[in-house]
Amino acid sequence: MGLLRMSVIGGAVLSVSAAGALAADMPGDRTLAPPASMPSSRYSEPESEPFAGWYLRGDIGYRWLKNSGADAATGFSAPSSSKFNNNIAAGVGAGLKSGWLRTDLTIDFIPPTRYTGQVVTPGDTTAKVSAATFLLNGYLDLGNWYHMTPYVGAGAGAASMRISNYTSTASPPFSGNTDRSQWNFAWAGMAGVAYAISPNMMVDLGYRYLSLGDVMTGSDAFGSMKLKNITSHEVRVGLRWNFEDAPLGR
Repeated sequence: MGLLRMSVIGGAVLSVSAAGALAADMPGDRTLAPPASMPSSRYSEPESEPFAGWYLRGDIGYRWLKNSGADAATGFSAPSSSKFNNNIAAGVGAGLKSGWLRTDLTIDFIPPTRYTGQVVTPGDTTAKVSAATFLLNGYLDLGNWYHMTPYVGAGAGAASMRISNYTSTASPPFSGNTDRSQWNFAWAGMAGVAYAISPNMMVDLGYRYLSLGDVMTGSDAFGSMKLKNITSHEVRVGLRWNFEDAPLGR
């Protein structure tokens, strides 16, 4: 009987132990490991802050000068056709960039450019016109893609105009000193794209429309000649050098 009692007690102990182990392994009591962290995105944020600071610029290009006509002295015929030779464009400037906005001051030069008009016979009226412009310009940079930044802009200021070497067989002035200089209001509209070739250097390719106003010759006893609404269409290429390193766009 003693042996039987010990067997019953040992069996009960083993049953209780097995039940406890099974209960510990039930799903409701299992502690789950925290999930693995999500992988970071393979796309990086684009650079949103462009260069900000001072810069210098220099530009050269080609220009087509136009005018809307000419007015002769009272009692004389005005040229029925007018044209200018094409010429180079060149200028320098300094500016400040802040975010997507830029402003600069520029000085541009128009070397003496030949004007030809016709009153009676082709080429019977000629002159040379030169100018220097001083403009305050503002630009809006339109984003940055693959190191390229398109932009639009406008400017206003003054033009120092000079007309020289005027000659005509049909309209005055016929004699005396016909050279004359004057100051005009000038304005411009621009568009183009700049490309970053180094952290602080950009190549700028653009178009500019420049309005220079009228220019009038000196006069003699018969009067003077006025060339009206002189404008310039320009294709320009230039360099902009930043005083600080500029981040390149992606």
